[in-house]
Amino acid sequence: MPVSLRPWSRSDAPALLAARWSSPDLDTQFAGAHLSDEAQAADYVGEIMPYSDSAKNWAIVEDGIAVGNVGLSAIERRHQTAWAYYWLAGGARGRGYASQALRAVADWGFHSGLFRLELGHRVHNPASCRVASAAGFLAEGIERQKLRYGAERFDVETHARLASDPYPAGSAFEFQTAE
Repeated sequence: MPVSLRPWSRSDAPALLAARWSSPDLDTQFAGAHLSDEAQAADYVGEIMPYSDSAKNWAIVEDGIAVGNVGLSAIERRHQTAWAYYWLAGGARGRGYASQALRAVADWGFHSGLFRLELGHRVHNPASCRVASAAGFLAEGIERQKLRYGAERFDVETHARLASDPYPAGSAFEFQTAE
């Protein structure tokens, strides 16, 4: 199964919609978004997933179908920092896609002049922690009750990878940029 990264397209709306409903834990990734039909999913891709100076999103694509997302936001050139994030549809998990995608996006970030990439995951999400660690992001600490979903607050473990850190073991996906 060929897997790659590429910018999102409005034609990915059916795949985005299927991914959204594939696992209840993805609710937080799409908080507040109305994704009940393909038109809304296409609008989401066009409005939320664009490729800009301050944010880059790539679809994780398996056999031509988008099964996840990896991206950088809050790209800040003065301090050379950005915030990394990722998600996968339920059926695409457990194959190493997220860590390979995150390695590739970190490589892109460092080659484009960034120095520090940060990310955070809820402490009760060990799978996300494994993705971050496998992509070379070192744990830096716990931010108590940082996130709120509904009435519940969650502690977040913060990780970072520096351009000067050793390269993590494992491969990274090839990908296309919109530039």
